[in-house]
Parts: sequence; C-alpha cells; structure tokens
Amino acid sequence: MHQFVRNLLTEWRRLDLPFTGGTIVVAVSGGTDSNSLLVALNDLKERKKIENRIVAAHFNHRLRGDESDADEEYIKRLTSQLGVELAIGHARLPEAGNVEQNARVARYAFLKETAQRVGAFCVLTAHTVNDQAETFLINLLRGSGPKGLSGMRPVRELRGGAEESSSDEGGPLLPFAAVPLLLVRPLLTWAKRKQTEGFCADLNVECRHDAMNDDTAFRRVRIRKILLPLLEDFNPKIVETLAQTAELMAETVESAVTKEIDISKNHLAVSDLKGMGKRELSETVRNWLASNRGTTRSLQLKHIDAVGSLALSEKSGRTAELPGGARVIKTDGRLVFEVNKVEN
Repeated sequence: MHQFVRNLLTEWRRLDLPFTGGTIVVAVSGGTDSNSLLVALNDLKERKKIENRIVAAHFNHRLRGDESDADEEYIKRLTSQLGVELAIGHARLPEAGNVEQNARVARYAFLKETAQRVGAFCVLTAHTVNDQAETFLINLLRGSGPKGLSGMRPVRELRGGAEESSSDEGGPLLPFAAVPLLLVRPLLTWAKRKQTEGFCADLNVECRHDAMNDDTAFRRVRIRKILLPLLEDFNPKIVETLAQTAELMAETVESAVTKEIDISKNHLAVSDLKGMGKRELSETVRNWLASNRGTTRSLQLKHIDAVGSLALSEKSGRTAELPGGARVIKTDGRLVFEVNKVEN
C-alpha cells in the first residue's frame, strides 16, 4: 500500500467517518490534488478497507472554453478506468461580479445537489495543507478576526449555493452525523501539494493543468506565486507554520464558545455535548469526571477521548471504562457515571 493511501486511511479513522453503508461524493477537477484523493479512495475500496459507494462529481464552469470541455472528457476517461460512478454539472457563469466567488457558489450548489440526489452523507474535497496556508493569508490580508484566521475545518456542514460564497469559514470541527450533509476535507491536515503530485507521479496518473492557477490577476494565485515564496526566505516551513497557526486559532475559537453545564451530577445530556468543539468537549468531560471521581489521578487523555467518543456515537449501551473501578455508560440520551460494584 502506498504511504499516501495509508495516510488517508489513518485520517479516515481519525475523523471517525463510516467505513461501510454510506455514499460519498468526491469533487474532482482533474488536477493532482483531487485526482490523488479519488485514486487513493478507490485503492482503499479495492483493498476492501472501505466499502462505501464512491461517486465522483465534476463541475464544468466553462470558463476556459475548449480546455474546460477537455477537462470533462479527461474525467470521464479517468473514472471509467477506475470503475467509479460520475456525475457532471455544467454552467455558464455571469460575467458580472467576482469570477472566483461565482464559480465557488455554482460548484458547491452542484455538489450539494449531487449528494442529495445520490443519498450521500458527505462531500469530499481535496484541500491540502497548502490551501490552508493560502486561506490563512487571504483572511489575514482581509483583516479577518479569530474565526476567519482559523481557516478551513476538516469537517463542517455543507451549506451550498450562495451561503458558500465566503472562504472565511472558521468554527469548530463537526462530528460525523452532527448535521444532515457534511463537507469533509481528508487531506487538509497532513497532505501537501508535493505529496499529491508525488503520488500521482508514482502511479502514472496524468493530470490536467488549469491555466487560471497561473493567472496573478487572482489574489490566491498572487499569494501562492509571489507572497509565499518571499515568506519562505524567512521560514522554509512557512506553509506548515501557517496551517498550524490556523489550527491554534480554531482551538481558540472553540474554547471561547462555552455552555453552562452542571458537572456535579452523575449524568450529562448528550445533546449538550454534541455541538461542542473538540477542545471544549474534552474540557467538559475532564471536569465532569473529576467532579464525580473526586480526583483526576490516573485519568489519561485516552479515557477522556473514550468518553467523548461515547457522546458523539449514535448508539446507546456503549461503555467507557475508567481507572479506579468506574465507568461511563451511554443510555437514554445521557452519559452516566457509575462506580462498578465488586462482589465479595
């Protein structure tokens, strides 16, 4: 198994995405990033590591005339070779307004419509660490606050249409099944552009090149081609640094949104926990366990994560064992702290 595929499988587990019984829509443009995601997912399916139905989705903006149509024909050939289902959308964008924003709105409307039509639980896009760094700089130059500087999230609700017009996303990472339809970016936290290019090269996957990605009339292209290379003179790992800063800002945003929850009781309502960000959830669980145990002695991160996973799980009756002869059980929409009875 190629290391890129192995890393994707690890991230799939980390994001707690289902391995069976669901349909996923993969946005594919023909470039190296989206091609690497589609090919790697198909590899996992052929190895029976995942058993989800995969539907590729390509949106032809018709911004580059014959080149755009050639992209579409390429995607048809690629998906045919892989044996992957394909949905294609077309549009002629309005000439007035921001071209990038108009394209984004139309593309996400198509992706959401496709996901709803095929009954998918999520749409996957191939945003990478590089994209996160570029988004951070775009929002910094725009004068965004902490929410905007937290960049893109690996998992969030897919709104679609005009509501997708802003890249100033921010907000907490959402758990699976927290909303009806999710937008998932499984490459965002670990894959850089050189890795997607290397993976495609290793597998001899030919990719399309969008000339608009070289047009410095677009702000993102100027950042990619001019600003980031200048910053690399000061910090050779500037891409990783900016992406990590975005993650720190996201944690700050999450911790700033708190709920008043009574942690003195032996139970917590799951509904109060599901809307929390990862950091807030961990803090709440830790404080609740400390209150009921009377101490945090021997309480490790794995125990807190196990209880947090119970809260986000859709199933009842599951249990998380704790040190010192205690446990947490999920039942009737609540997490309940219990001390195991030992019979003499």
